[in-house]
Formats: sequence, C-alpha cells, structure tokens
Amino acid sequence: MRTQTPKLGHKTLLFLLCFIGFLTPHDVVAVQILSKSKLEKCEKTSDSGNLNCTKKIVLNMAIPSGTSGGEASIVAEIVEVEENSSQKMQNFRIPPVLTVNKSAAYALYELTYIRDVAFKPEEYYVKTRKCERDADAKVVKICERLRDENDHIIEHTEPICCPCGPQRRVPSSCGNVFDKLMKGKANTAHCVRFPGDWFHVFGIGQRSVGFSVLVQVKTGSKVSEVLVGPENRTAISNDNFVRVNLIGDFVGYTNIPSFEDFYLVIPRQGGPGQPQNLGRNLSMWMLLERVRFSLDGVECNKIGVSYEAFNGQPNFCSSPFWSCLHNQLWNFWEADQNRIERNQLPLYGVEGRFERINQHPNAGTHSFSIGVTEVINTNLLIELSADDVEYVYQRSPGKILSINVPMFEALTQFGTATITTTNTGEVEASYSLTFDCSSDVTLMEEQFLIMKPKETTTRAFKLYPATDQAAKYVCAAILKDSDYKEVDRAECQFSTTSTVLDNGSQGNPFNPPKTGTTGFFDSVESIWNNLWNILVDFVTGKTCSGCATVASTSKGTF
Repeated sequence: MRTQTPKLGHKTLLFLLCFIGFLTPHDVVAVQILSKSKLEKCEKTSDSGNLNCTKKIVLNMAIPSGTSGGEASIVAEIVEVEENSSQKMQNFRIPPVLTVNKSAAYALYELTYIRDVAFKPEEYYVKTRKCERDADAKVVKICERLRDENDHIIEHTEPICCPCGPQRRVPSSCGNVFDKLMKGKANTAHCVRFPGDWFHVFGIGQRSVGFSVLVQVKTGSKVSEVLVGPENRTAISNDNFVRVNLIGDFVGYTNIPSFEDFYLVIPRQGGPGQPQNLGRNLSMWMLLERVRFSLDGVECNKIGVSYEAFNGQPNFCSSPFWSCLHNQLWNFWEADQNRIERNQLPLYGVEGRFERINQHPNAGTHSFSIGVTEVINTNLLIELSADDVEYVYQRSPGKILSINVPMFEALTQFGTATITTTNTGEVEASYSLTFDCSSDVTLMEEQFLIMKPKETTTRAFKLYPATDQAAKYVCAAILKDSDYKEVDRAECQFSTTSTVLDNGSQGNPFNPPKTGTTGFFDSVESIWNNLWNILVDFVTGKTCSGCATVASTSKGTF
C-alpha cells in the first residue's frame, strides 16, 4: 500500500515508503518518519579550496524497541520520489528495500572489586575438660588455633572456654563429684570457622545503556549494511552507499535502577577439585544494601564478620549459641528461596527480579547488566546516495601520535588508556576517536573532538577487564575524520596483574577435619595420660585452674 507524503516546501526531494511492518516478538509497532529532504552535501579539504558536493536522500526515523525493551525490526521500501520543482512523481526502477534490526536494550553497570566474604560462617563447640586457649586438637579438636601458610598462628582463632551449667551458651551437665575429681570440671570450647563457599563483593558504579541497530539497504542484488550503537554512533557502509547516525533517544530511561547504595555478591570461582561454574550461577547472585556489610569485620551480625568480632562479643558464655553470626549471605539467600516457593518475587537475588541478566555482548562472570524494560524510540538519521539539504563541513587529515596504558591490577580497579592525536591538515575540523580492545574488556563509548590546524589533543578511555587474572590485551585506536572515514589507526598491547583476593579479617577458607575412629592402643594411651594428669593436678591443686581466666562469667575455679 502506498500513501502520499506531504510536501515540505522549497528545495525538497520527497519520497514514499511502503512499510512491510515493524516486527517484534509479540506485536507490530508503527515506525515514525520524522523528516525527509534533499541534501546538497559539500566537503572542503585542506588540499583544495573547492567544494566537492554530492547528493543524498536523508531519512530521519524514530525506531521503537520491542515489548519490554526487547528486539525489534522494520522492513520498508522506497517506492517513488517527487521533485518539488516539477512536482513530478518518479518511480524507482529498482526500489531500495530498507531493513532495520534493533537489539534488546540493556543497562551495564561498572563494578569495583571490594573483597571476598564467606557464605556461611559457622560456630563449632566441643565438650571437653581442661579447655585452654593454647590447647591442642586432642583437647579442643576442631577449635584448635589455626595457622597460616607460614605456620604462624592466626590471631583470634583460639577457642573460647565456657563452664558447664544449664544457663550457658550450650547447656550441659556438670556431672557428679567423682567425675569432677577424676576427670576435671566439664566445660565447652567454642570457635567460629568459615567453611564452604566464598563470594566476591563488588561496588556498583555508574550505568550505561547499550544496544545495537543494524541497517541494511538492498538494491537489486546489492546489499549495504551499517551497524551503530551508543559506543559507535556513526558508521558508513563499505561501498559508501549508506551512512547512519544514531542521534539518541527521545525520552530518557526512567525505570533503570541505581545500585550505588548496594553491593553485588557473586560466587567465587571454584578452586582445585571444585566446580568452575559457580560464578555463572545467577541464582546465587544477590544485591544487598551496603549497611549489611562489615568490610573490616569488627561488627557482629554483619556480612564479613571476623574471628575478632566473634571472640570479642560481651557476655560470650551467657549469650545464645550462634550469636554474632546472624544476617549472613546464606540467611538472605534462604529467605529468597522461601519467597520463591510461595510464588513471590525475591527480595535480594537478581534472578527473578530483572530480565535478561548479563546478556549483553561479551558478558563475563565479573560483569553485570540487566535488560531495559521500557519501549523507547531511537532517533536514526539514514543517508542514501541520492538528493538532499545543503550544508558544508570541513575535513582534515589527522594522526594518532601515542597510546599509553600503564599496567594495573585486574578487577580491583580500572585502567586508563591515554591517546594523543593531532590535526595534520590546514583547516579546523571535527573527528571521532574509538578505542576497541579484545572481548574481555568492556566496550568503550566513541568520543568526539574538534582540533585546530596542527593542534594536539589527548583523550582518556577507562578500561574494565572482565577477569581477575593477569592477562595481555590487544587494542586498536581508530581516528575518523568529519566524514567518519578512517584517517589513522594504531594498535597497542597492555597487561594486567592478577587480582590479590582479599578475605579480609575472616582469614582463609576452612575445611572441617574428617572424623575417624580411635584405635585400641590410642584409647589405652589416652586413659593412662588422663589418669596421670589427674594425679598430678590433684597433688598440685591445679585442677582446671586455667579455665577461670578464660570464662568471663565464672567465679572462682571450676
């Protein structure tokens, strides 16, 4: 079906579009033509004062996204034109067919690595006799003091000893007088350990909106393609037949959340003998308010609690078991699982709350994006080789002088690429500069600049690697002139050092020892040692005298 396009006045070349449709996965949305006109495009170079003019058809379009910001496409055909001077309609011998495919939009957030925290800190206790801070594993078993890789004692990992009794942290019987004389006063040794999974903690910074628009023009057997997006707003086809400029979006995004007051936690990749895909398990990703964390580990009942906070809590022996270890990651995750079982949305997990999580191009385990759920119109300016409005621009050659990328630590911080360019021509002109790296580096938005003749300008690009491992990257800086044609290209390499994972004050991951049976001779030796120690303590009067200095609520010896 063809419809008459209204005339736009003086010096105008009008043309009609027969739209096959704007297709989305769920419905058909109308595309909007904003303007179309005759353009006399003229170029002035440094080598010549003459104007080199060409004619183009310019089509200014509003391209809506699909339902909930999803993928969408449009197919249209330019069927006829009308020359305003003669008002004569002319049909194309081979009508160009225009196809526009718009990808789903997403919001990509900057991440800054903070530290690692344990998923589920646990309190262990052992019923024993003669509990002391420096007792070995035969006495306090799992609560024996821990040592680091250099065999140095880790501070605050010693057991806390509590006396027996019904009102203690772990209520227990004190036994009879005979047990007290023969075996010593019953008591319990308590300690905190961090077994199981660990999680990365990331700070969340600024967000950027991303999507891509593929414009394809088919004339007979000839096909011209152009791909544009927020990081590459203007591009021209290889045959110079089509040029597309992404001007922007008509309405700002209003429903994209800001997470500056939250931390993102994701599972740490498994170590030797552990599964390697933990970080890709989106069901374990959570967003939690920053106030729920204790990054220095000195506060109880917060994520990141340390040995020091646990051992230093007041009234330890009279406090409930597991006190100081509440509000941990596993508590929030289980709360979400209970809500999901009741068909409710999770409060902390990202899966189920957002759409298209980490489905942006080159997504990795250390990047975070969510799908934009708004239907937004994107303004495209499409130029075809034909007639259009007159304007003049200045074009001048340029050169990339240097690229400097200092080495930096991956994941923990961002790097900076400093690129120096110069205008080597004789006229002032505008340029665009892009910096593209390998797939493991977040895409960077194209920068625009204006340089006077012989002027030198320096621009900076922030680099965000997607892995915490040391690596080498290959990048290319591309300088384009005011006609968006490449005038210079320079490649460089840079390296990152491996991220030193910080467990904070929680120490290293802890694996509970395997329980085993005690042999007959070990039992005989243990009984003999106990009898000898009882005899010595009875003679010297030292029975469990060390416990009185450890238990804060005890009075006298026990």
